[in-house]
Amino acid sequence: DNEIISSLPLQMSLYFNVYYFPLWWISTVVVLYMKYPALSDYYKFIVVTVIILASLIEVVRLYLGYMGNLQEKVPELAGFWLLSLLLQLPIILFLLFNEALKIQPLERSVNIIFALFLTFQVIAGFLALKKMVNQLATHFHLHEFDWLEEYPLPGIYSLGREEGAFSAAARGPC
Repeated sequence: DNEIISSLPLQMSLYFNVYYFPLWWISTVVVLYMKYPALSDYYKFIVVTVIILASLIEVVRLYLGYMGNLQEKVPELAGFWLLSLLLQLPIILFLLFNEALKIQPLERSVNIIFALFLTFQVIAGFLALKKMVNQLATHFHLHEFDWLEEYPLPGIYSLGREEGAFSAAARGPC
């Protein structure tokens, strides 16, 4: 009844991601500082905006992942999963594969590791979310049965227990 359904692989990945994120951020900012003069004006704006967005999203995403997984809260884990899949993964893939950004080797390596973290977390987060939702649905249905035993509906659960109009009619006129 009180089975722990938190995902250990997801939690380990989140733990390591918390320590990896500052390394990624420092590496990305240093590389951006070095290549900033070589970028075109619109790519300067795009890269700065993307790094700021990725940083803010990552802080919120990691917080939601921790709370959702450790406290077994479906809304937080769903928010973590959606932020990972719909926002963070496309941003990192943009930073990884857009050659117009003049990608440096350090930048490519830290973004590959980050993309691997995100891919694993999307898969592990989905599996953990699926397990939590199934467990909560089962718990809800079992709670419904407990409620029905405590407060039985008249005429439905009591047909076999008491003499009523149905059983008297079944015997026929005597």
